Amino acid sequence: MKYVSIGGQAVMEGVMMKSASSLAMSVRRADGTIVVEKQKLTMKSWRKAVNKIPVVRGVVAFVDSLISGMNLTSQSAQMYGEDLLEGEEPTKFEKWLSKTFKIKLETVAIVLGIVLGLGLSFVLFMFLPSLVSTLISKIFGITVETATPLTKLLLNIAEGFTKILIFLGYLFAIGFMKDIKRLFMYHGAEHKVISCYEHGDELTVENARKYSTSHPRCGTSFMFIIMVVGILIASIIDNLFGFNTLTMGASIVRLLAKILLLPVVAGTSYEILKLLAKSDNIFFRILRAPGMLLQKLSTREPDDSMLEVSLVSFKTVLVMDGLMEEEVKTVDELNESNENDSQ
Repeated sequence: MKYVSIGGQAVMEGVMMKSASSLAMSVRRADGTIVVEKQKLTMKSWRKAVNKIPVVRGVVAFVDSLISGMNLTSQSAQMYGEDLLEGEEPTKFEKWLSKTFKIKLETVAIVLGIVLGLGLSFVLFMFLPSLVSTLISKIFGITVETATPLTKLLLNIAEGFTKILIFLGYLFAIGFMKDIKRLFMYHGAEHKVISCYEHGDELTVENARKYSTSHPRCGTSFMFIIMVVGILIASIIDNLFGFNTLTMGASIVRLLAKILLLPVVAGTSYEILKLLAKSDNIFFRILRAPGMLLQKLSTREPDDSMLEVSLVSFKTVLVMDGLMEEEVKTVDELNESNENDSQ
């Protein structure tokens, strides 16, 4: 099996594929046609330098994925032929921001969405787990004097376990939403096509169909690794600096410290994710198994039409990178070409 640097993302009724120098996003519109948008990527000199620095490159990649994710969602909606703000009257606050800073209302909606999403993430994955740790300390009568390194480790494990339960519950719940379910199906199509190429098979729907919807380099696995690494780093910090969850002041300081350490956690997790994806031996498969299993919640089996969309994006990137000789055509163009050849 060969390792490929091309990654992807499921978008509204489509799939984005991206290499170091090329990006292609294919979306199937309501009329059944596939539209493709291509973009050549140029890496700035500072980014090239950063990509050589372990951990730091992971932080940059994580921030970039957060920003580009919302932009790609908006762009795919436009390609599909749907305005994200259609039917929604902008609030007075959104209109004020748009007028004051002279930016589009759609951009305001995207920025507010990111801010609200980060706020919700903070409450769900940092504040609530920390609160659980504090409550456990009080329930079992753990004091500053009686708290041992093992006790602090167990409290961090309880906190991390709470984060994982919240994450599982969140993925499970949103999976019942119709639009999210289709997004998860396209997510599965993205993984199948990448796996098909990595295993050296011809890029066809039939070949892609047989592969798993899970993939070692998936963002879902990345989130799981972040939680595990977060437990370990928090335990080390607690024991080195004596942080605990037994007083309100100490809990606040500890929470602020964890926020400041998020880049370290994200960067370290990124390196682990890349390492685990590069080998297929039994040891690495065991280590990445929890993340692969977790992807069963964030992916669904796609239909053939979704695999076609994913294949168009992937092949387009290969052509742009000079790895395929012939220009890729959408399924509709191929059908039209076949009809002309038969006449």
